[in-house]
Amino acid sequence: MPIHMITMPKWGLSMEQGQVNGWLKAVGDKVGRGDELLDVETDKISSGVECAFDGTLRRQIAQEGDTLPVGALLGVVADVETPDAQIDEAVAAFQRDFVPAAAADAETGPQPEKAQIGGRTVRYLKIGDGGGTPAVLIHGFGGDLNAWMFNHADLAAHREVWALDLPGHGESGKAVDTGSADELADAVLAFLDDRGIERAHLAGHSMGSLVAMTVAAKAPARVASLALISGAGLGDEINRAYIEGFVAGTSRNTLKPHLLQLFADPTLVTRQMIEDVVKYKRLEGVNDALQKIAGRAFVEGVQQKTYRDRLGTLAPRVMVIWGAQDQVIPARHAQELPGEIRVHVLDGKGHMVHMEAASEVNRLLNDFFGAT
Repeated sequence: MPIHMITMPKWGLSMEQGQVNGWLKAVGDKVGRGDELLDVETDKISSGVECAFDGTLRRQIAQEGDTLPVGALLGVVADVETPDAQIDEAVAAFQRDFVPAAAADAETGPQPEKAQIGGRTVRYLKIGDGGGTPAVLIHGFGGDLNAWMFNHADLAAHREVWALDLPGHGESGKAVDTGSADELADAVLAFLDDRGIERAHLAGHSMGSLVAMTVAAKAPARVASLALISGAGLGDEINRAYIEGFVAGTSRNTLKPHLLQLFADPTLVTRQMIEDVVKYKRLEGVNDALQKIAGRAFVEGVQQKTYRDRLGTLAPRVMVIWGAQDQVIPARHAQELPGEIRVHVLDGKGHMVHMEAASEVNRLLNDFFGAT
């Protein structure tokens, strides 16, 4: 009868500890794979810790308000028949042997790097070294490679995974020419060339989906598959107020209402997340870049470029994932797509579905990418 330890997850490369906001399941509750057991807040985001096992929640080791390091014991899931004494012994052994990773040790893992590509600075992350075709992750409008913080590790367990900051975003160069999807796609192709990536699975979120589809249209031989998450470029409608508000916002008070629209559960937006966006928005060149990009991609609440009618011809395989409660791009864009397209619409999730339902999205992506 296995005893499963639920431990503090590591969300993102810089996470060292998390604070327990409260338990969502009670001792004695039956739990299954994918069930959220408790809510944990980091300096970046608040999210639910999911169960990876079927069984019964037998112990709540961590208590509300506790701040614990990555890897620390949070709770125990086991069969209802497992004796209490056996569970207590397992908990005691875990606590006796657990050694938190030192901050210096935590920094020895994969870290973002920068390169000069096509005359501009590009920040990127490479993680994983498995065989097969690598995956390249392309973030959305106003985001950066950290938007994939819940996805990097799970995907990298099976293959090389690359994520980059698009021009005008994150810590890449802020200068853009026209800000068009073609310009951003050319930057991705230049990145693939520079890193020696001949062919890749492309996963794009929001505007990153539009960029990924544009890459596929320009260089189909370079794209093994397309995974489009809450994708721009699959319909006309977009939340005009969100785009305009995000571009114009420069303070916590002006940006917070718009960031809350990214999640079905607004409590996931932490103060630190908002502060990070405020810092980014105040960097020199960001406002000009975002205005140019928004002006080319989203005009008066209408997406200016769509691949909907030829989606099935862009890559050998295409998958679409959406949050049913997306407040930025409507989930109905996932309906009635032409061609053999895998479609997954996740109830109770919003525009940042790959963060809100990370485990499920990771399972879908790993299954979709397969062994190729």
